[in-house]
Order: sequence, then C-alpha cells, then structure tokens
Amino acid sequence: MKFPLRLTARQAGSLAACLEDHRQLYNAALEHRRTAYRKAGVTIRYGDQSADLKHIRADDAGGQGRWSFSSQQATLRRLDKAFAAFFRRLKAGQRTGFPRFKGRGWFDSVTWPRDGDGCRWNSQPQHPATAFVRLQGVGHVRVHRHRPVHGVVKTISVKREGRRWFVILSCDDVPAQPLPETGAAAGIDMGVASLATTSDGEHLSNPRHLRTSAERLARAQRDLARKRRGSARRRKAVARVAALHAKVRRQRLDGAHKAALTLVRAYDVIAHEDLRITNMTRSASGTAEEPGRNVAQKSGLNRSILDAGWGVFLRVLAHKAESAGRELIAVNPANTSRTCSHCGHCAKENRVTQAEFACTACGHTAHADVNAAINILRAGLALRDASEAA
Repeated sequence: MKFPLRLTARQAGSLAACLEDHRQLYNAALEHRRTAYRKAGVTIRYGDQSADLKHIRADDAGGQGRWSFSSQQATLRRLDKAFAAFFRRLKAGQRTGFPRFKGRGWFDSVTWPRDGDGCRWNSQPQHPATAFVRLQGVGHVRVHRHRPVHGVVKTISVKREGRRWFVILSCDDVPAQPLPETGAAAGIDMGVASLATTSDGEHLSNPRHLRTSAERLARAQRDLARKRRGSARRRKAVARVAALHAKVRRQRLDGAHKAALTLVRAYDVIAHEDLRITNMTRSASGTAEEPGRNVAQKSGLNRSILDAGWGVFLRVLAHKAESAGRELIAVNPANTSRTCSHCGHCAKENRVTQAEFACTACGHTAHADVNAAINILRAGLALRDASEAA
C-alpha cells in the first residue's frame, strides 16, 4: 500500500539526508567488495559488512549514526541481492550487468525491514483525523491515508518520486475479499489495438497514455537537451520530464486496476497467455556485422507493447484474482492466434490481417483476437482438468 507523505520543510531535509547517507553507504560497501577482490582476491559478503556497521556508526555519530541500524542493514542486503543476481545471470550465460555505483538520481528509497524497529506505522493512534509514521532521525511524519490498511504491517519503505515522497507498506495476513461466484470462464488475448480481448468478444480498450503525452514529452526533452549540465534550469527541466513520465506511469497503473477489476468481477476462471514480454520487446537492430531487418517497424511495435503495459496489467490481475478467490491460469501462447477455434486447423495463412481470421480449411471467420481468446480458454481449461486429474 502506497500513501503520500505530508512533510514539513525540516522533515523533507532530514529525509533527503537519510537517503543520501544510505546511498553513500551502498557505494562504500560496493567499493569495499570491489577493492578486496581486486587487491587480495577476498570475497566480502553481507555478514562481514553488517558486522562492520557498528564501527561505522560509532565513528560517524552525526552522519551514519543518526539512522536506523536495521534500515542500513536493508541497504547492505540490497547490494547483496544485486551481486546474487549478477552471479545468477553469469551462471546462466545471460547479460550480466555488474552492480554499479548509485548516483544522486539513482537511489530513491530506504527500507525499514520491521515495523517497530527504527520506524512505527500509525505512531499517533490517538490523533482523530490523520495517520503518522515515525522514522528514526526524522520524527512523526503525517501520512495522507486515503484508504484503510488491512493486515499486519511488516516492512515500511520511503520513496522519493520527483519532488514527492511516499511511504510504502508491505502487509501480512491481509484478509481475502472473495466475490460471489458467477459460474463463468474466459480466455483473454493481449493486444495493442485493445489491451485485452475476451473469449466472449469483449474488448478492453488500450488508452495509449504514452502516445497521448508524446508531444509534451518531446517538447520537454528538447528543452532539457538545451540546458547546460549542472545548472539550476537543467534541474528544473529534469523534474518536468520526470513528472510527465510519472503521470503516464500512474495513468497506466490506474487503467490496469480498472480493467483487471472488470474481469475479476465477471469471471470465476480466467486464462491468459504466459507472455515473455522482455523477449518480445528485444531490439531488432542486431550488430554491425549482422544488422537487423525492419528495425523501425520493430521499434514502433516494442514501444506500443510497452505503452500498453501488459506486465503491469497481468501483475495487477493476479493480485486481484487471488484476493477475490478467482482462478488464474497461464497457458503457452504458441499458435493460439493461428489455430482455428472451430476445426483446430493451424496455419499462418489463417491470420489474414491483424484483426481478421479466416480458416483456410473450414472457412470459419471471426475476429482474430476473439478466436485466439477462445483457444486460450480451451487450453487453460485443459490444463486445469489435467491438474485436477493428477
């Protein structure tokens, strides 16, 4: 759950200092690991660096010593996870991406792993009108709690987005809110023209928020490119670009919540494609020796897929389905758009256009996305029957 913070000027300065000190701790821990391995071949782990924290805090009582010991341990765990992910990718033969030092604009959150240890949610319960969160070194911060908090608060994070600050709560034992059964099942086909198409023929619109804001974003980015690095005007231009992107992100998330809620209310069983969005949006540019083909077209398709926000929508749909007691089934998307839902004939010639499907074997015609959604539903129900039989 994410709530805006209503900070005073002093609290905003304290939170900014907290974020900066945690960033410096992250960078120092990264340099420690790099230097130890480069100079002596020694691997430094989280336990070693966590044990050194008490000495760092004692030597810098006015800096690192001001903040919660647990939040600093969480920052060191964050670095440890980055190294674990690096070695996992290296072992799998993927693009590795060695952990990097964090610049001022690339470290925007601090986490307190346990409520009551350096932080306290609803720290002033006697207050009748609003909620507060107490953060060590910052004080009692007012929270705009626009909806009730369910379950038990486990971790508390503070995040900076542009000029705004938010508190993010992770809760456990959240009670489910099951919806009444409808007895209906549907398959959904993800698309660009429509965000999703159901096997019943319903199309969920794709608002294309990035395309709507493209002109304003282009203008703001051109304005940013003209500013001198390090100047106050450049900082303001960066903030304007970030604010526009943040608005697009919020609009996309809001649309995903509304579309997912529509499906969860209408169907007990929902089958969807198990999409590999990262692979689908990989660049087609290739290399200098083997350049790709149709690079401009593929770039435009990638932009449209990312603008639709399939990943956000499927993640929100999974959360809502679990809370409502619905069943969500992911199926292999291979050939679902080429197979006739009437006779089962599979051929690429069946897909006449992006929206038109005409089977070359039996002559069945339908909207291409509806035909694919029917195939996805059948595959999902077959998987469920096989699982129940097993």
